[in-house]
Amino acid sequence: QVQLVESGGGLVQAGGSLRLSCAASGRTFSSYFMGWFRQAPGKERDFVAAISWSGGNTAYADSVKGRFTISRDNAKNTVYLLMNSLKPGDTAVYYCAAARGPSSDYRGYAYWGQGTQVTVSS
Repeated sequence: QVQLVESGGGLVQAGGSLRLSCAASGRTFSSYFMGWFRQAPGKERDFVAAISWSGGNTAYADSVKGRFTISRDNAKNTVYLLMNSLKPGDTAVYYCAAARGPSSDYRGYAYWGQGTQVTVSS
């Protein structure tokens, strides 16, 4: 089992940047495939990015490709999401999640953080 805590959200102007962090408890962090999802009010939880156990493979939603970068530091039990060129449409609660295997579907993730709010003003 793993517990996840996100941080780094906030209010930023369009075109700005934020870096989200997700700290994981436990000694088995490197055995989890990690993902970031987001959910805007009244909308479903959408896939944003995912990273493999070693960090060698990543995947992104088309809407964030080229702007967002996911990375992980297994020595620090932390996964990051660097968000550049932010747009008002990126406004949402961002969640990190852990899965045993690769997936871009939220149903494939067993463990979730509490979320962090990202608001992008125009």
